[in-house]
Amino acid sequence: MWERIVTIIRKELLQVLRDPRLRMMLILPPVLQLIVFGFAVNLDVENARVAWFDQDRSASSRELGAMLENSRYFRVVARPETEAEAQLLLDRGAVLSVVRVGPGFGADLDRGRTGQVQVLMDGTNSNDAGIVSAYVSRVVSNLRTARGRGPGGIDVRQRAWFNEELKSRNYFVPGVVMNIIALITLMLTAMAIVREKEIGTMEQLMVTPVRPLELMLGKTIPFALIGLLDMALAVVAALVVFHVPFRGTVWMLVGSSCLFLLSTLGTGLFLSTISRTQQQAMMSVFFFFTPAFMLSGFTFPVRNMPEAIQWLTYLNPLRYFIEVLRGVFLKGTGVEVLWPQLGAMGMIGVTILLVSAGRFRKRLE
Repeated sequence: MWERIVTIIRKELLQVLRDPRLRMMLILPPVLQLIVFGFAVNLDVENARVAWFDQDRSASSRELGAMLENSRYFRVVARPETEAEAQLLLDRGAVLSVVRVGPGFGADLDRGRTGQVQVLMDGTNSNDAGIVSAYVSRVVSNLRTARGRGPGGIDVRQRAWFNEELKSRNYFVPGVVMNIIALITLMLTAMAIVREKEIGTMEQLMVTPVRPLELMLGKTIPFALIGLLDMALAVVAALVVFHVPFRGTVWMLVGSSCLFLLSTLGTGLFLSTISRTQQQAMMSVFFFFTPAFMLSGFTFPVRNMPEAIQWLTYLNPLRYFIEVLRGVFLKGTGVEVLWPQLGAMGMIGVTILLVSAGRFRKRLE
């Protein structure tokens, strides 16, 4: 009995090691996940992009601004002059927070009264907003200590925009919509085509009058419709069950989802051309999806990753789609703000789909 078991074990090991694709899957996924989790996964907030809105321009306000700028937690990237400019920075996601010092701040401190500091936060990322709020309070406390004033010297008033109660649910649920669309369409497209190869019906289709382009469209369009249906169900659940606010338009959501489907369907088509079995297709899907998901900004902010990995995320369609979803759900933004993300998704999607279609056509012919 043990001899037969050892023989089977040897056979399985030889079969795995002889297949170049399986060898790569045995080595690359663990290494890639170690790199992603070891370097990119970071929930700390450092060098957070903030805007300094100084309406007082006194010595005290300049001192507070200098302390904010010299802190390792913040990077002052804008100095708005008006309320409209500050609002636009938050709307576009250019900054995480606007720290505003109103007129009379310095005079109040000099007269022994309480000076007020307002912190406007982008609440779409509740985790970051809470941490940035705490960091700002720490900087203000340092100013009180430097001036030798008591704890009542400065009043910090905080206000979160877009996610007023800083609910993590409002931050994560739009990302789950992206997760569902991506995983479902990737798996269905890759495995359905590979299944045809396994059961031998692909050869039968190839001898019929059906052209490669027609076959490709016939294989991908149903999965695109399924992806949109799953998206609709996820959105309904987000609104009805989780009570996530939806401030954008349905057409913006559907249009951006269609652009995103170009990437997922194209990638699924490509994976089907390099896989011989459904097992290989499944492994290929998770090999692609796991790092793409981790580098999308769903859980771990992209700005906290090493610079080289941040540049790599610009090739990740999941990163752009999750920004669009959170903008549509929580901010109500449209094409006038989200056109860079939509354009990037469109270019990446068309490129992936054309390359995959070319490879699929070549394999059929």
